[in-house]
Amino acid sequence: MNTTTDSAPETLRGTMVDTVKEGGYARTSAVEVAMRAVARHEFVPEATLTDAYADIAVITKRAADGSALSCASVPTVVAMMLDQLDVRPGHNILEIGAGTGYNAALLALLAGASGRVTTVDIDPEVTAGARRGLDATGNQHIQVITRDGALGAPENGPYDRIIVTVGAWDLPAAWREQLAPGGRLVVPLRWRGQTRSVAFVRDGDRLSSDRTDLCGFVPMIGQEGEHTGAIDADGLVSLYYDVDQGIDPAALRGALDQPKTTVWSGATVGPTDSFDGVWLNLTATDAGTCRIAAEDEAVSSGLCTPAIQWRTPAITDGTSLAYLTYRRLDDPERRSELGAIGHGLAGQDLAERLCAQVTAWDRDRGHQPRIDAYPAGASVTGSPAGVVIDKQDARLVLSL
Repeated sequence: MNTTTDSAPETLRGTMVDTVKEGGYARTSAVEVAMRAVARHEFVPEATLTDAYADIAVITKRAADGSALSCASVPTVVAMMLDQLDVRPGHNILEIGAGTGYNAALLALLAGASGRVTTVDIDPEVTAGARRGLDATGNQHIQVITRDGALGAPENGPYDRIIVTVGAWDLPAAWREQLAPGGRLVVPLRWRGQTRSVAFVRDGDRLSSDRTDLCGFVPMIGQEGEHTGAIDADGLVSLYYDVDQGIDPAALRGALDQPKTTVWSGATVGPTDSFDGVWLNLTATDAGTCRIAAEDEAVSSGLCTPAIQWRTPAITDGTSLAYLTYRRLDDPERRSELGAIGHGLAGQDLAERLCAQVTAWDRDRGHQPRIDAYPAGASVTGSPAGVVIDKQDARLVLSL
């Protein structure tokens, strides 16, 4: 397809990178140069040139229900993760999730002639497409392997850098074991209902974060650690929670019908201000943090009015819960005040706890919790006090 009537690929690619940089990404000249050099449209031949160079994900494979199985990620997110990865010439790099091959081509350019790139994907259709795109763009030297990404590629390790380009709920042992000491792992990791691109550095058996950024990715096959369940009789409001939390949606059934308590924080946001940092901080301070989502009817009836309809943080405790909300202020700058709504016997306490974290976030909006990842079951006595999150292959410790 790849046709347009008004712009050449080079012009569109330049505009794409300008947009990425305006968003605060492609911070290093190396990432910027790579993104200006690699022809993204060659990796998404079914897309128009306009779509190939727009700041959008290009879906390349869908499931029978229409959900995305593989895509070329949003260019801004690609740049963000490359910033986090910090590739240097000569690095040996492993990519989990081959996608279209575009990201591997960028990695190869960053690693230079003395570097090496291996990309792995479980889907043979995806790896075949990546191989075609890489061959068509002169990247025959990049190795493409069809394999479960959780296994990595030990035959080419150890790796200076590992980047995961599918949404991961867990951190398989192979990724840690195949990462060189001091190496960096960048992974879109999901916990407590949110996904963050986390940059980890390996120190022995511990992976320690030094940056996290909000993102969203097609989920990795075979990692089923998140559960969901409705908490009202009509199935209009649901919680998304992790298997280790012991949350019982049935115990919360009817909680929203009980009188609510609303607590306001005094913290305000403008129309374009992000407040996702509240959620991130909650995961490091409250073991009951999860995600609440409400259908249109629930919002319009006032049954549940979360700050963002489909993805808002909540905290639970047995038969009670509280979730983040907001109210519009009579303000020329169209600002809103953040608060919390609580239901159940402990609803007010939970709402106050949530608002306390809103206030803490408001004092330092750029602060990020530290995330340490250990092998499953490892002792964490030497880590800072924080929330422990147990996954199948990893134990996370989050601390403020």
